[in-house]
Amino acid sequence: MRIALYEPEIAGNVGAVMRLGACLGAAVDLIEPLGFAWDDKRVRRAAMDYIDHVEVTRHAGFAAFRAAIAPRRLVLFTTKATQSVYDFSFAADDVLLFGKESAGVPAQVAEACDARLRIPMRPEVRSMNLASSAALVLGEALRQSGSLPG
Repeated sequence: MRIALYEPEIAGNVGAVMRLGACLGAAVDLIEPLGFAWDDKRVRRAAMDYIDHVEVTRHAGFAAFRAAIAPRRLVLFTTKATQSVYDFSFAADDVLLFGKESAGVPAQVAEACDARLRIPMRPEVRSMNLASSAALVLGEALRQSGSLPG
């Protein structure tokens, strides 16, 4: 299973997702441009020494990313979706895509995904933190696919 971040803007979120990937055995794809310098100390601070235990791949843009992961299923998490993450059947080779913190993904990226899901939450709030969302979804996807580490 892979976690993909579309044009992430916050170094700390990327570091936290890298640490999550290291702990649960998921590779991380970063779709450029990034909203921070890659050598940003905040990435390493959030990922800590776990950074050496996760496979990270940077892609020059969405088209390059999509070509690199084919034929895997691309599952987008968006507040605009109607289907709940809990009403979906995940597969062990799914790629879980999260949009940029300030704007999600553009319509053409959403349309290129094989599924679009939402995390159920209270209506008076807009969205969860990117790293928190990734943790919640990855845990559920790994549980469903029988891929949780021992």
